Amino acid sequence: MRTHSAGQLDAASVDATVRVAGWVHSRRDHGGLYFFDLRDRSGLIQIVVHPENAAAFLAAGKLGSEWVVSVKGKVGRRPKGTENPKIPTGEVEIAVDELTVLNTCKSLPFELDERSTVGEETRLKYRFLDLRRRRMLRNLSLRHTVAMAARNALASEGFLEVETPILTKATPEGARDFLVPSRLNPGAFYALPQSPQIFKQILMASGVEKYMQLARAFRDEDLRADRQPEHTQIDVEMSFVGEAEVHATAERMMKAVFKAALDVELPTPFPRLDYSDALRRFGSDKPDQRYGYEITDLSADFKDSAFKVFSGAVAAGGVVRAITSPVEYSRSEIDKLTDLAKAGGAKGLAYIKWTAAGAEGPITKPLTPAELETIKTKTGAQPGSTTFFAADKEATASGVLGSLRKEIIAKVKPAPSADWHFSWVTRFPLLEWEPEEKRWTFAHNPFTRPLDADVPKLDTDPGAVLSHQYDLVLNGVELASGSIRNHRGELQRKILGLMGFDAAEQERQFGLLLSALDFGAPPHGGFGMGLDRLCALLCGEDSIREVIAFPKTQRGTDPLSDAPGPVKDKQLKDLHIKLDLPPA
Repeated sequence: MRTHSAGQLDAASVDATVRVAGWVHSRRDHGGLYFFDLRDRSGLIQIVVHPENAAAFLAAGKLGSEWVVSVKGKVGRRPKGTENPKIPTGEVEIAVDELTVLNTCKSLPFELDERSTVGEETRLKYRFLDLRRRRMLRNLSLRHTVAMAARNALASEGFLEVETPILTKATPEGARDFLVPSRLNPGAFYALPQSPQIFKQILMASGVEKYMQLARAFRDEDLRADRQPEHTQIDVEMSFVGEAEVHATAERMMKAVFKAALDVELPTPFPRLDYSDALRRFGSDKPDQRYGYEITDLSADFKDSAFKVFSGAVAAGGVVRAITSPVEYSRSEIDKLTDLAKAGGAKGLAYIKWTAAGAEGPITKPLTPAELETIKTKTGAQPGSTTFFAADKEATASGVLGSLRKEIIAKVKPAPSADWHFSWVTRFPLLEWEPEEKRWTFAHNPFTRPLDADVPKLDTDPGAVLSHQYDLVLNGVELASGSIRNHRGELQRKILGLMGFDAAEQERQFGLLLSALDFGAPPHGGFGMGLDRLCALLCGEDSIREVIAFPKTQRGTDPLSDAPGPVKDKQLKDLHIKLDLPPA
């Protein structure tokens, strides 16, 4: 049906007779000549139909938007002054010899013009139309390039792509499982994997040594822009490695991806940042370091202050920290920031406005001139700037000022120091205390190995144990997460015991992994990188739905297929399931 793609024709094609096929992007009647743009995945080419070709001219007069046509004709140069330098084919056009209508198109529910605005529900209902838009085809093309570059980079280093089960057993990994009833085992359920975590560790115990997979993962959780009930991760695991080897592998993979997708040379190695330093300096464990506006710790300066709001926080084991914005804020803006601070757990938001005459604000009176000078000097405040404070427990203060830092950057709109900033955040806490359940839980996943020097603290101070957990952060987005794993069964059992799993529960929940560890598992570690998040960043999209061919809405529905939907009573009966639904 075609000899060439529309987008590959250029000045070198002049005088060639070609056949192209695609969609009618737009049609124009120019006083006895018909013009239309024919579009396929590769791009656009202008078609001109002369009245001398009566059959083609008659057919061209009836063409509608998004009709599917095949065209045979001769490539020629566009008349001088009518060229379109905005597209690669803008110097040429095809004069039609034959025009065949392959299919018509109903009236469109929305225009496919890139400038057209339409609700997401409608876009997803007619996703087959939405995906015809250049932006969406570009996104899918880039996603393919990223996936192939990652796959090829890892394959070149000896990684084997191994598929892990989709129907598996539920394990506690931090989110709610999607459950699948088993017809052959009444009352029993499979779970869709939240990640291939246990199976990739078993592959390391099996001697695979280098595993990778573009793995599908499923989580039944509330959705937002960077969440979907099903997503894809570039999953990697390696044997006989430490953090440095895993990081270097990820960096080489990312170099290949950025070169293939954007023709960008990434500098490596990526910088490293301790988790505690990330919270202290930026108020986040995934900071966007393309901007300044670091948080300043003033705890030591105010531990003996007469201002009890500050000194009392330090005396209670908390901190006093501040961040300065180079601009002034209105009363209404400060009220909004105060609400943000309260939502983060703070009692309020203290601030100082700096003017040419000095410091202004509710907390300036109880502070001494020396204390005000200390604040000004340490935070870099200047006339016209505003300093915000948090005096609270360290976690609360960090979270509040981290949120304020994002608001400052959004208001000031400073130029970033780089287009792309990667960093490894390392040495996360191993455990977190669950006050309601009165037990420890994992900070990231249950299988992370503690630092060797901190293993004795498991018996004395579990909350102080640091781990071989690491995240890869790109422009303030957590792109990948991973760790060096526990490869000895006794250490893994000890950690699970601290989390409240007795021996019987450990065997029930994690028996397959624990058994593999007992049979000579090697030291191993790896990471899972969000392919959807990576592609969204590279495409400049705010939502990962824009880089997924068939995503779900924020309610977890698919308007295209009407999923999820009801099933027949017989299907439920076969599964021994009865519904107990509230009255409609």
